[in-house]
Amino acid sequence: MAVNSPNSPRQKMINLMYLVFIAMLALNVSSEVLDGFELVRESLTRSTNSATDRNKLTFEELGIYYKDSPDKTREWYKLATIVKEHSDSLFDFIADKKLEIVRKADGKEGDPENLKRPDDLNAAFEIMIAPGKTGGEELKSKLESYREFITDILPDSSTQKRIITDNLSTTPSRKAKENKQTWEQSLFWQMPLTAAITILTKLQSDIRYAEGEALTTILKNIDVGDFRVNTIEAFVIPKSQTVVQGTSYTANLVLAAVDSTQRPKIFVNGRLLPDDANGLFQIGTSSTGTFQVQGYMELNRNGNPYKYPFSSEYFVVEPSATIFPTLMNVLYANYENPIEIAVPGVPGQSVTATMTNGRLDRKGNNMWVAYPSKAGTDAVITVSANIGGKTQVMANRTYRVRPLPDPMPFIEYMDEGGNPKKFRGGKIAKSILIEVEDLKAAIDDDLLRVNFTVVRFETLFFDAFGNALPVASDGSKFSSAQKEKIRSLSKGKTFFIRGVIARGPGGDERQISPIEVIVN
Repeated sequence: MAVNSPNSPRQKMINLMYLVFIAMLALNVSSEVLDGFELVRESLTRSTNSATDRNKLTFEELGIYYKDSPDKTREWYKLATIVKEHSDSLFDFIADKKLEIVRKADGKEGDPENLKRPDDLNAAFEIMIAPGKTGGEELKSKLESYREFITDILPDSSTQKRIITDNLSTTPSRKAKENKQTWEQSLFWQMPLTAAITILTKLQSDIRYAEGEALTTILKNIDVGDFRVNTIEAFVIPKSQTVVQGTSYTANLVLAAVDSTQRPKIFVNGRLLPDDANGLFQIGTSSTGTFQVQGYMELNRNGNPYKYPFSSEYFVVEPSATIFPTLMNVLYANYENPIEIAVPGVPGQSVTATMTNGRLDRKGNNMWVAYPSKAGTDAVITVSANIGGKTQVMANRTYRVRPLPDPMPFIEYMDEGGNPKKFRGGKIAKSILIEVEDLKAAIDDDLLRVNFTVVRFETLFFDAFGNALPVASDGSKFSSAQKEKIRSLSKGKTFFIRGVIARGPGGDERQISPIEVIVN
């Protein structure tokens, strides 16, 4: 009789057959699970296609709204277009990753809708989280950015916002945290091909759901603006709250979302406004101060009167004007002096101004340019305003007129970085001096920017015995003789640029300060 010892050939055969049997059972279970993933994926694909079709119809409806009423819907349609672009971009990114994973497992002819090796455990890992691969990190980053963009569009208290936040969450699950896995590792680490593709398909479905909720919200917001209101309020709309004494305060008293089939009765400051005023309230201003405009509008709805109160105020001020030299509190002769002139409560086009000792030209709504003629003679600027059909002098201001200060001579050159530089004295490289063509002059400080024209100048060199050797320029340009002397100078030698004559904007010529030049 044979004994079934653990080492007998018969027992070894039984053990091997048992292992094969267990493996076959495992394969059967695995096959059923894989088939289940395929069924889930097919269901998700159908759901995604339906959501895509619905979103397309919603977007087309938004397009119709935009075509019919572009001014009203432009911003909403623009936002919807951005939602669609973001959604399609992320959807296509996931589709590309699905195709990469499937082709990694099934070869270059692989098809995400027809998996040949659904049990492959390496493809998702290789594409999404293998060392050097960033597919999982990119997916996480794009999902987070998309989730934040979409949820900002939805109302904070909406159920849809909470659902989308959960669906597109990239927070690792409790099990993943226990296994010390990142979100992307929990999805693609040793994950069968069919499961990984199903997970990505589910994300695509969630994206179409989020897109649909965002587009629906945008469509509702357009509808809200389409005369569907739940409150009616009265408003005072003054032409200006600041009024010059002697003129009139004017304001429109209106109801928001008023019924165009009937006019409200308007009671303001205890008196009924006439119907032919069409809501325009006007009252004289004989004194300065703060005044109230209050009352109510009465509108009949379904035979019952409803009152909508309003309240506002306006300010009456004495005639005044603002005259502000944008450079400083003086004017310069023979120079374009920018001036800002404004009258509170009066539009710029109704303001005029004149000036003695020169002329004043308008350059914009409140901007003017003063051209004083003579230095040493004051200039008086007079400002008038047309108020209610009457021209009224608002202010007179006297300004001292001075000549422009002397400009400074300088040599302009480019540094090694190609930036313009201005040399006004001190050390400078001989190579720069040799390349320079001319001498320039300008007033260039925190207040003024005025260019002058150099008429002539001379350079003063010294020989070995200390004798001064003046050399004349060629107008504003360095003459060939001057260039030759500069070339002969050694490092540390000094010469002067002096006798600089410069012509200003008014044509006057003046001699300006010299420059000491040390050859470096």
